[in-house]
Amino acid sequence: MTINTSSKFRFLLFFSIILFVPTVKAQNEAYSEPQSQEIADTTFVNLKDYSKDFVYDMKYATEDNFLKAKVYDCAECLLRYKTVQALVAANKEFMKNGCKIKIYDCYRPLSIQKKMWEIVSNPEYVADPKKGSIHNRGGAVDISLVYADGIELEMGTKFDFFGIQASHNYKKLPVPVIANRKYLKSIMIKNGFNSFDSEWWHYNLKTGLKDKVSNQTWKCD
Repeated sequence: MTINTSSKFRFLLFFSIILFVPTVKAQNEAYSEPQSQEIADTTFVNLKDYSKDFVYDMKYATEDNFLKAKVYDCAECLLRYKTVQALVAANKEFMKNGCKIKIYDCYRPLSIQKKMWEIVSNPEYVADPKKGSIHNRGGAVDISLVYADGIELEMGTKFDFFGIQASHNYKKLPVPVIANRKYLKSIMIKNGFNSFDSEWWHYNLKTGLKDKVSNQTWKCD
């Protein structure tokens, strides 16, 4: 049987289409949906990239702290991704009642911990960098609560006040203050955090206690 030139051309064209269609279909299947990259729980991320609903008063990026020294170059709140998730969830609950979280401190690089230790070498006030703290692990936050108008709820003492009055166990306080501390504590614990008895503002993520001490740093604009 003889196939003329025209028939050969039609045959080759048809065969090429058969080969091309599955290839195009496969490519469309591969790229039709954007591929999302999962973030590991222990990855350091910036809180502001995951929520705009926090108020910031990053004390150690100023001299308004018990050290009387600025130890951060700029005010950024980095945390492990799992800490951010838990913190955002807690803040959503506070917002249902017209409040939101105010941030004083987040992740603290080990180099900053060493700098703080040089200023105040007292383990009652600053964790020894040889051991490191949960702040150096990206699993701790120092926080308070503010109303929608930005006014802070009364907590009895200022942040970083190291007297007995700052303790959760101290009860010689006005009833509204005790209620505010209890409210803060209850929502944070519900969302996976532990409180720190002597500091009403300090909370640790339960699952972050065994993470490694880190010296992860961030860029300032």
